[in-house]
Amino acid sequence: MAPVETIPPGSMPEAPSQGSGPRNQMASKEDVYTIPVAVNFVQIPVMVKDKQGRRVDGLLPKDFIVNENGKPQKLTYFTSDPFALSVAVILDLGLPDVTMQKVNQTYSALVGAFSAYDEFALYTYSSTVSQLTDFTRRPERLTAALNELKLVRGRENGPPVLGGPMSGGPTVNGLPVGGPAVPPVNTPPRESHVLNDAILRAALDLAKRDRTRRKVILVVSDGQERGSAAGYKEVLRLLETFGIQVKAVVVDSGALPGYKQVEKIHHVFGQGYSDILPKYTNATGGGEPFSELSRNAIEDAYASIASEARNVYTLGYSPKAITGASAFRSIEVIVDKKGLNIYTKQGYYPIPSAH
Repeated sequence: MAPVETIPPGSMPEAPSQGSGPRNQMASKEDVYTIPVAVNFVQIPVMVKDKQGRRVDGLLPKDFIVNENGKPQKLTYFTSDPFALSVAVILDLGLPDVTMQKVNQTYSALVGAFSAYDEFALYTYSSTVSQLTDFTRRPERLTAALNELKLVRGRENGPPVLGGPMSGGPTVNGLPVGGPAVPPVNTPPRESHVLNDAILRAALDLAKRDRTRRKVILVVSDGQERGSAAGYKEVLRLLETFGIQVKAVVVDSGALPGYKQVEKIHHVFGQGYSDILPKYTNATGGGEPFSELSRNAIEDAYASIASEARNVYTLGYSPKAITGASAFRSIEVIVDKKGLNIYTKQGYYPIPSAH
């Protein structure tokens, strides 16, 4: 695989005036980070794929139509050049041990997915959230933290014993030894799996990073959410306010075919949700999660995620001055070609203009 060249960040001049024409050419390497920073400037990363899931290159500004709240917008910025990334990596430590050991073997590929211009931080979660490294561009720091995680064991494999000859302990003539003949009730413990809280923590830190970088949260998890203090809607609002994209590699039971149907039963019995990650990734423009079971597939997913986040079309426009309440504004991106799939954020929360 050829190395990915990422353009280093540069200076950021003032936003263009409302009367300036759209930048209908591919930005040069020197201009990649010449991004308008006016409060009401809207930047939209757009990933375009064909029906076979292959990225579509070579599109021009004239191929795109952008609507905000149903009204067409005039593009004032366009580029297909790569961006440096700020990536918050979130690893699920509540996985079965056999899955944990498989994920452990992919860490070198995870580090290798980043370029020399990217920065990254590492978080873990199960019942609580921990930050293992602050944002850094030194891959050896990420490697050291990941090597320490290889010593962490996952949870025991297999469900609790709820039936069969040993479900109620030893018996004599069919009656429990040392107790009344009452059928035992075995309720498995409900462990917290605070995925919402983990994404919220990472998003709060990413919101402080340089605005010239593309902000991405990469989650490696089975997709289960249970017991978070934060709710999905409030976390999503933060992601949409700061333009943070969520991408995910779903492993273990969450990657099994048909698991979304099984999840409905789990929800009924209070076993948590498995559909949270697709909601996050689709709403923020990250596309569908990569559902992977094998080590090689997980490693390939890392490379695909980094490439997709870095190499997408970036559109920009300046809507009318925003005053008053920061109500959600929906975004629709249309490509004037048939047979293509468009992945972008569903909208944003504007920051009111200062008076």
